[in-house]
Amino acid sequence: MDFDLYERELWAGRAAAYERGFARLTRYLVGPLLDAAGVARGTRFLDVGTGPGLVSREAVRRGAEVSAMDAEESMAETAARNVPGLDVRVAVLPEVPFGDAAFDAVAGNFVINHVGDPGRAITELRRVLRPGGRLALSCWAMPGSGALAIVREAIERAGVAWPDDIPEPPFMKYGEAVAFRRLVTEAGLTEVAVEEVTWEHVVDPEEWWETGALSRVGTNGVIVGRQDAATVALIKDAYDTIIAGYGVAGGGVALPAHALLASGVR
Repeated sequence: MDFDLYERELWAGRAAAYERGFARLTRYLVGPLLDAAGVARGTRFLDVGTGPGLVSREAVRRGAEVSAMDAEESMAETAARNVPGLDVRVAVLPEVPFGDAAFDAVAGNFVINHVGDPGRAITELRRVLRPGGRLALSCWAMPGSGALAIVREAIERAGVAWPDDIPEPPFMKYGEAVAFRRLVTEAGLTEVAVEEVTWEHVVDPEEWWETGALSRVGTNGVIVGRQDAATVALIKDAYDTIIAGYGVAGGGVALPAHALLASGVR
């Protein structure tokens, strides 16, 4: 299947489920992302792949003039609800429905790993930046580990094969610092820097199972959702064994997260 088509099917109508789960993991980078993009009072800012609007909301709090876009209509609707008055458009990268040099800063929090042609997408994001404007993009370090890998590992331990109809993300080969820096540089940005970021996501293990495996968010959720009840039970048993190794006081788990944060100047 074409990767972009797969992504549209994967995320269709998943805004509420994403907001309950993975958005709580990715919000850790909202502040660092906006700092890297230089977003402050009066900044004309574009939030790409806004999801539930967490980046936009913080940018508004900083006093920026914010526009946003997302490929999924339910995500755009959620962002508009969470950030009253937000100028949010539905558009699929590399489409960017704004004019040349329209923004002082552009940022995308964990969106570049969800597009079929990352280089072309970054080139378009550069187009809407004014000369001297800043771009910041976060992505997961690849291959996924920690918080991203627990359900995947449980699927594998249960003996479930990777489905033939699910494509590998084109971004997979860029998910390390040198390759990510090269990708951004080749898109025409200067002063490119890539920072490795790690943190711990503390969560109830049953909540992570529900939001990471049962709610059909992301590819792991799709795979679990295709299984019969007996196989889901096998995956859950493997999950319980794996996640127990991350336990902390109070019954929660502290899941490590590993990401990259790139920035550059037009």
